[in-house]
Amino acid sequence: MSSENRIDITQPLWDQTTFVGRFRHFAFISNPLLSLVPEKELYQAKELYFKYKEGNEPSETRLEQVVRAKQLYESAFHPDSGELQNVFGRMSFQMPGGCLVTGAMLQWYRTATAVVFWQWVNQSFNALVNYTNRNANSPLTTKQMGAAYVSATSAAMATALTFKFVIQKQAKNPILARFVPFAAVAAANWVNIPLMRQNEILLGLDVTDENGNIIGKSQLAPVKGISQVVTSRIVMCAPGMLLLPVIMERIEPKAWMQRIKWAHIGIQTGIVGLFLTFMVPTACAIFPQRCKLSIDTIKRFEKDRYDEIVKNTDGKPPEYVYFNKGFFL
Repeated sequence: MSSENRIDITQPLWDQTTFVGRFRHFAFISNPLLSLVPEKELYQAKELYFKYKEGNEPSETRLEQVVRAKQLYESAFHPDSGELQNVFGRMSFQMPGGCLVTGAMLQWYRTATAVVFWQWVNQSFNALVNYTNRNANSPLTTKQMGAAYVSATSAAMATALTFKFVIQKQAKNPILARFVPFAAVAAANWVNIPLMRQNEILLGLDVTDENGNIIGKSQLAPVKGISQVVTSRIVMCAPGMLLLPVIMERIEPKAWMQRIKWAHIGIQTGIVGLFLTFMVPTACAIFPQRCKLSIDTIKRFEKDRYDEIVKNTDGKPPEYVYFNKGFFL
């Protein structure tokens, strides 16, 4: 391949300082069809990816082959460890996996047993996603991961049951019952993700200057990054879990819907799938991957960390420090 056509395969193909560029990048690697690619093809893509990165790819390699290898590698392999991820935990499986679980939660919400069961299923799926996308640089112990799973599942169930038996009973509008799953999912995310990334909060996260040089650590950095990731995860499921109940409440009484009650779960699942296909890259693109934090904020709340940064920059700390907010977790 000629030098004029070469790309930096380690960097996104689109400008990540704009929402559109981030959306295109995440749509590129979260395409649900990527979940169907066989392992053999994924490993071939990984091999070409690293050969191209080192400049040792076959001379007949075309640019479109490189772009495809980049897409497959980044969609299926862990960014830290380089290991092949479990297919059910990949971003590309968020649409099929999420629409099946969300469709079931929205369909079976009337009884406490159904609420508890489907919240447990959803949190189990989330636990698998979180484990698959865990930070290899800040590994959790089995005990810590178990605590995060139990805590998130408990929070989801407690929120769902409270919403169902306290708030719903006091409200006159029966449609509120359909919002139980969203309230539970939102609460669980605020418990689960901080617990899964607790080591970053406790120990601090590496921060860099504008050129990417590590100049210290900050405990505020992961707090900001985690809050953005949680917000993105809630935004991802919000349209399906907030708009779909309104849609179903309006169309279920229709005569034609009454004749096909058996198809309601399929209809809901399909609509959720449409929402998620668009919302997965949208939610991931809301905040830049490279997050920044004011040095004045660190000086105010983390004096020891600030002093370390000053020392590492010869007394000339930058106005902002930068860090990776976290990918999907």
